[in-house]
Amino acid sequence: MKNKVTTPKIKIRKGDLVKVIAGDSKGQQGTVLSVLISKSRILVEGVNLVSKHTKPNAATPNGGIIKKEAALHISNVALVDPKTGATTRVGRKLNADGKLVRVSKKSGEEIK
Repeated sequence: MKNKVTTPKIKIRKGDLVKVIAGDSKGQQGTVLSVLISKSRILVEGVNLVSKHTKPNAATPNGGIIKKEAALHISNVALVDPKTGATTRVGRKLNADGKLVRVSKKSGEEIK
C-alpha cells in the first residue's frame, strides 16, 4: 500500500499580518499575498525580495532587473497578534454563533 500524502492544516491566510522569525529576512513584517498549500509556502509583501532578470518585451521594452517577492516556508513566519502586536500561535474556538474561528493563543482575541 502506498503512503498517502496529506496536506497540513495551514493556520495563516491571505491578508494576515505576519512576522518572519527565521532566515535572511528575519524580523521583517508584511501582509500575506498568497498561500501555496501544496508546498507549505507563503508569499509576503515586501519580504524575501529576489532580483529577477527580465528580457525586453512589450511591457518592459528595455528589460532589466526587477525585485520580486519569493516564497517563504510557512514555519519561518508567525502571525502577529491583532491586540498586542507580538507574534502568537493560532488556535480555534467556537464563537457565540457556534462558528469555528481562529483565535490568538496569547491574548485570546479573535483573528479576523
